[in-house]
Amino acid sequence: MASGKQQLTHVDRRGRARMVDVTAKGETTRAARAEALVEMSAATVKLLREHRIPKGDPLEVARIAGIQAAKKTSDLIPLCHPIALTHVEVVIEVTKTGARIEAIARTKAETGVEMEALVAASVAALTVYDMCKAVEKGISIGPVRLLEKLGGKSGRWTRGDRQ
Repeated sequence: MASGKQQLTHVDRRGRARMVDVTAKGETTRAARAEALVEMSAATVKLLREHRIPKGDPLEVARIAGIQAAKKTSDLIPLCHPIALTHVEVVIEVTKTGARIEAIARTKAETGVEMEALVAASVAALTVYDMCKAVEKGISIGPVRLLEKLGGKSGRWTRGDRQ
C-alpha cells in the first residue's frame, strides 16, 4: 500500500495528466522482470505441448510479439518515455494449467523499464490466446505482474517486499 506522503507522478497539482520530467535524472542501468499467466484446459495444454495448434507455434510467435511490444511501449502507454532498450527477453514455459510467460527488459537510461517488461508479458499472453482461440475460447489471462525491478533512485524491488 502507498503511504499518505507519496504522490502520483503522472498528474500535476491541478490533477491534469503529464509526462514526468526526467531531465535532471542520471542515466543508470535499469532492469525489470514481469510475468503473465495464461490458463487453459488440459486438452489445449496437450495440443500446445504436442505442437498441434492449427495456426502454428504459439510460443514462438508470442515470444517475438512480446519483444516487439516492449519496443513499442511508449506508443501504447501515453505517458511512458520512449527509451532505448538494451535487452528484451521473453521466456514461455508450458505448465499443467497453461503457460507462464516471463519478460525481462534492460536499459541504460534516466527512467525504468517496468512498463516495457509488463507490456512484453501482456502482449505475449494475448498472442498465446490469439493463437489458441481456434481450439478454446475460454482461455484466461492473469495475473500480469511485476516481479522485480533494479536500478534508479529506489534501487532493487522484488515482489513480496514491503513498499
